[in-house]
Amino acid sequence: STRGIGRSIAEACSRAGAIVVVSSRTDGAVDDAVHAMAASGLRACGMSADVSAAEDVACLFESTVDLLGRIDAWVNNAGISLGYRPLDECSAEELRSIVDINVTGTLLACRLLVPYFAEHGGVLLNMSGRGYRGEATPFTAAYAATKTAIASITRSIAAENKGRPISVHALVPGMVETDFYRDIEVSPRLEHARDNWRYAMDAFGVPREEVGERTVPILAQEPGRETGRIYSLIGGRRLVRGIALMSWYRMSGKLPKEV
Repeated sequence: STRGIGRSIAEACSRAGAIVVVSSRTDGAVDDAVHAMAASGLRACGMSADVSAAEDVACLFESTVDLLGRIDAWVNNAGISLGYRPLDECSAEELRSIVDINVTGTLLACRLLVPYFAEHGGVLLNMSGRGYRGEATPFTAAYAATKTAIASITRSIAAENKGRPISVHALVPGMVETDFYRDIEVSPRLEHARDNWRYAMDAFGVPREEVGERTVPILAQEPGRETGRIYSLIGGRRLVRGIALMSWYRMSGKLPKEV
């Protein structure tokens, strides 16, 4: 939550009156984010944690409760991508890493927060994304598989805890122009499509600030009143507009290759 979508959510929650705890894998990133938020008048503290390490997640959880007295909402935002590449170009180490961070990290946090929120009340939000419905996502197979898993985990945990004062949801933020896309790794075999994402961003892009603003009411809802929803920021008029723009780009020759 020290940059990108996570930072946007942290800032929006702080502006709404929450005391925010940010986290990242490095102390430097946490310190920079906390100082920048404080300079803007936002209340935040933080600590470093590797979400794929059970002991780090437990330390983040326990330290937050010790410091602030309670946790009202938790966002599992940490995630990585392997870029725009065929699966055979991804190493075994990369595949383990994306599962460890995107899926195992979420599960490790959920196993701590679910019993805590079931007793004290709270909202747990998991970050899903492209592929969450189980649809084909060529050249992002591993990433999409983790997002399908997140959607399943969310619905399952919500069903397990119905009737308790806990809401478990997932959010699909859509394409948000952060370094996640700016620095995306593209296979040499797909070099012809390197810039296609720019057209997709123009068509479907969600402003970074909007993600934070739309997340606040989800986290502020009454725990347990509603649970198991997959929220998406790419529906409605944005989706219709995006489809129309992508069709125009293809017809005009600006986007000759499939995205």
